[in-house]
Amino acid sequence: MQLRTLIRCTFLSSLLIAASALIASPRQSLVVSADWLKQHISDPDLVLLHVGEKAGYEAGHIPGARLASMADVSVSDHGEKGLMLEMPPAEDLRHKLEALGISDKSRVIVYYGKDWVSPSTRIIFTLDYAGLGARSSLLDGGQDAWTRAGGTVTKDVPAAKTGTLAPLKIRPIVVDAVTVKSRIGAPGYAIVDGRDAVFYDGVETPSHNNEKQRTGHIHGAFSIPYTSITDDQLLLKSPEELAALFAKAGVKPNDTVIGYCHIGQQTTAMLFAARTLGHPVLLYDGSFQDWSRHTDYPVDNPSEKAGK
Repeated sequence: MQLRTLIRCTFLSSLLIAASALIASPRQSLVVSADWLKQHISDPDLVLLHVGEKAGYEAGHIPGARLASMADVSVSDHGEKGLMLEMPPAEDLRHKLEALGISDKSRVIVYYGKDWVSPSTRIIFTLDYAGLGARSSLLDGGQDAWTRAGGTVTKDVPAAKTGTLAPLKIRPIVVDAVTVKSRIGAPGYAIVDGRDAVFYDGVETPSHNNEKQRTGHIHGAFSIPYTSITDDQLLLKSPEELAALFAKAGVKPNDTVIGYCHIGQQTTAMLFAARTLGHPVLLYDGSFQDWSRHTDYPVDNPSEKAGK
């Protein structure tokens, strides 16, 4: 009996260990290392997107990578009442992603060529919005991490390739000003400003296309600047460091994080970090550019209190 019990316990323990190995943390699926990319760079379904200046891409990029920009995944209205960097209509977005070579079975790896972390995370967020998030990851540390790991770069540009995508299954992770206003102070939600602290604190007033915006931040919002999620080598901070960062800001472990910044780019870096911690996330795409135009919507300006 003792032997049978021992065998049964050993078998059950093995099953538990195997099951635990199959359950990947959010970070494990969202972030890949340079070593991982070395092992998979020749995979037939791999789509590698380089995010950065064209000159930097032409000077040298990871073999097989295609240059991707914000224009490839968004639309901007430069008119007086227009908004920058908005999500395209679903069918337009599908064609834009296909033009980058993305198909239904693609494994998409996005990386920053230099220090373009938030443009890269904006593309990652867009892929998640398009229903492709389960097959999309960020290369931790970008191209610099690749070269530090001994990876080579090339000036060769891969042949253009158009992907094939089924109609997108858009995820409802983009919200508007009305939704954000309704979530101020709501249990289970944390509105987080991803801009530099000088804008959150009201030390500087943002402006765009000569349109001066309001000073301060959305009432009740927390501050996690987009630059705070990486270390000095632009590697994503450890789970423990990120958890401490979010906790210090006021975000609770199970909160749905609603992110905003100037126009909806910088805050996607903060939202990406939130996703690695298991938070549900929402993007206020119009961000403070849009909120400022709602003159009756509440704004907190810490600089006013500091001046008293």
